[in-house]
Amino acid sequence: MINAKRIRRRLILRQLAGGGAIFCTFLADLNKNLARAATSGGRGRHTAPLIVIDPGHGGRDPGATGITGTLEKDVTLASALALAAALVELGRFRVELTRIEDRYITREGRIDIARDLDASLFLSMHADKVVDPAVRGAAVYTLAKRASDVETEALADRENGLLPGEDGGMARVAPEVSEILASLASRQTRAASSRIAHQLVRDMEPNLPVLPSPERHANFTVLHAAGIPSVLIEMGFLSNPADEAALNDPAHRDLIARSMARAVETWFGGPRDGRPA
Repeated sequence: MINAKRIRRRLILRQLAGGGAIFCTFLADLNKNLARAATSGGRGRHTAPLIVIDPGHGGRDPGATGITGTLEKDVTLASALALAAALVELGRFRVELTRIEDRYITREGRIDIARDLDASLFLSMHADKVVDPAVRGAAVYTLAKRASDVETEALADRENGLLPGEDGGMARVAPEVSEILASLASRQTRAASSRIAHQLVRDMEPNLPVLPSPERHANFTVLHAAGIPSVLIEMGFLSNPADEAALNDPAHRDLIARSMARAVETWFGGPRDGRPA
């Protein structure tokens, strides 16, 4: 569940500036769903798996800009809130977000949040752009030392890029050190990440446009949370008119959220050996 006290304490998940009433309503709805789950025999608050959702970009980092001016940071936040609501509605999970407002957080800061909270799963949500406006569809990315293809390598380079004034951290390390960081995640964790990526694609494909070979991998800095299964979800490309229009549609974002929530629920229902399969 989204813990309001923790939000205030960490000074990371603060109420939306200028939209506090809207967000308070959102929190109230989440709490009502959790209460219903508890009274109907759902898992206890302290034993439920914790899902950390990471809306990409934010603040002085707008991410990609769409054809009509849509900002990636706005799309990812709206989509993350929809996913949080869909997950809490299931009554099986606790949910935290790395941000609930237009706030800049470093990639390392996002990783730290997942580690500090001892997350069971880390989902980073994005909506990038590419040179070819005909390219559209969702894809799911996992961490690897080397990219699965040239397009994914270019995407990872853009996502790992530094902004003016950013100190660099992991995004600026030498290639050999980067490979060591990528290998920190245990074989079990990498396998778990691959399985959730596969399940996400499986649940998205029937109802959403996806890229050819939608399960891809590269050395994304934001996926360096060692020991925590982590994936980066590209919900579509703002360089494509159809994708941009869809990502601005609350009904489409809800479809993405419910597809992802089904995948997470299925994944946690699989074989367990310390962490979900």
